[in-house]
Amino acid sequence: MDTRPIGVFDSGLGGLTAVRQLRRLLPGEDIVYFGDTGRVPYGPRGRDTIVQYTRQDVHFLLSRNVKFIMAACGTVSSTYPLEEAARLPVPYTGVIGAASRAAADATRNGCIGVIGTPATIRSGSYAAQLRQLVPGVRIVAKACPMFVPLVENGYVNDGNPVTRLIIEEYLTQVRDAGIDTLILGCTHYPLLKKMIGDFMGDSVTLIDPGKLTAIATARALEDLGLASGHRDGGTVRFFVSDTPEGFDEQERLFMGDCAGGDVEQIAIENY
Repeated sequence: MDTRPIGVFDSGLGGLTAVRQLRRLLPGEDIVYFGDTGRVPYGPRGRDTIVQYTRQDVHFLLSRNVKFIMAACGTVSSTYPLEEAARLPVPYTGVIGAASRAAADATRNGCIGVIGTPATIRSGSYAAQLRQLVPGVRIVAKACPMFVPLVENGYVNDGNPVTRLIIEEYLTQVRDAGIDTLILGCTHYPLLKKMIGDFMGDSVTLIDPGKLTAIATARALEDLGLASGHRDGGTVRFFVSDTPEGFDEQERLFMGDCAGGDVEQIAIENY
């Protein structure tokens, strides 16, 4: 048994959708979450800046004595070098692999859509994995930079006219390309899942990377002998890089009935 916490981080608070899934799957595990709210979003930034930020985020979590690190961020998962992740003193996972495998299993016509931040789409990381998993796959990729600020500012209510207009602007071409599977390639995007699903139609399967990676993490902890062995009583501690003012409201938005825990502001530049 290993009672150290699981470490989870994201460029903002979108990764809380993954924490919500972890809480449901592993109610006995402690979790440390870092949201880089002072520097969100990562998506429009250059590769070197994203890697620098990721190193600081990882070093902070390691300072909290975590036993496993999940990058609940499509941008980081697409950019952070795998060889560097492999040298970390604890196991690390991003969100690309689990989502790609699920999309490969779900597609019936071999046409898969991928939406994400500009950095995620620019990296081609999903496309590379999908091509290995689905011979002859046709990929329709679209950067959706406005989705993260919409979610972070609470524009997620079903039918919000601003959000619906932007969904239509971004996704009309993707829908009309004939995809039957769509990867929501950012952990913020599940908060828009209902509206995206309504727009895309019932024939399109939506893939939630955060949920799938939480499931994969639960399995990995068991396989690696890192599970706490506790069935309940797990706690969550939240850390942010900007003022925690208004965090409770955001936490409820992202985590629903799994919300609850202390929040603290840190100077991430020191790590």
